[in-house]
Amino acid sequence: MRRLVDAPWPRVSPRTVLLVPTGSTEQHGPHLPLDVDTRIAQAVCEGAASAAGGAVRVAPALEYGASGEHQGFAGTVSIGTEALALVLVELARSARTWADRIVFVNAHGGNSDALVRARAQLTAEGAPVRWHACRHGGRHADRAETSLMLHLDPARVDLAAARAGAVEPLDALLPRMRAGGVRAVSPNGVLGDPAGASAAEGAELLADLVRDLVRTVGA
Repeated sequence: MRRLVDAPWPRVSPRTVLLVPTGSTEQHGPHLPLDVDTRIAQAVCEGAASAAGGAVRVAPALEYGASGEHQGFAGTVSIGTEALALVLVELARSARTWADRIVFVNAHGGNSDALVRARAQLTAEGAPVRWHACRHGGRHADRAETSLMLHLDPARVDLAAARAGAVEPLDALLPRMRAGGVRAVSPNGVLGDPAGASAAEGAELLADLVRDLVRTVGA
């Protein structure tokens, strides 16, 4: 029983390390569902909680993030950096009254500024909070994320619709992305190329992500 919501309150240990998956609801190309980042963050948290043992629990995922760069695509729902930072701060203020440590586990790069702001505020307040990034080495709706979803939820991956998007180096794309969002550089929303993705590769990537988080939890 690793999910926080599955436990009656007397079974929630005061030594709890609370893992909070932070993701997004945003476009992931024509072949992946909108909750890719959330699904990955949640899977990494669940795997790490099982591997770490002890009083590690997984909070319900934050499914909305700062995704303004994807607003040019239908389905994207973004609450922005300021709102997300406030949610993270209030969540941690509440959880710190009973949790020993809180680790925000993020799988969406657009949330980074909010996490930095929230951690700075919470650290100033003396809250035991850390921020962990799920780094799979890929970009957006590319081979890495497609492989992870083929492993985690293959029924929701439409490989027949998978196409390469903007494959230029990210540094070269950033000026146009800052000005016009992802759509300005990739009409289909993909950054990279999903070609070659496989469930086996996704399983390996997830195992690496879980091991990385377990090290953070144990540190």
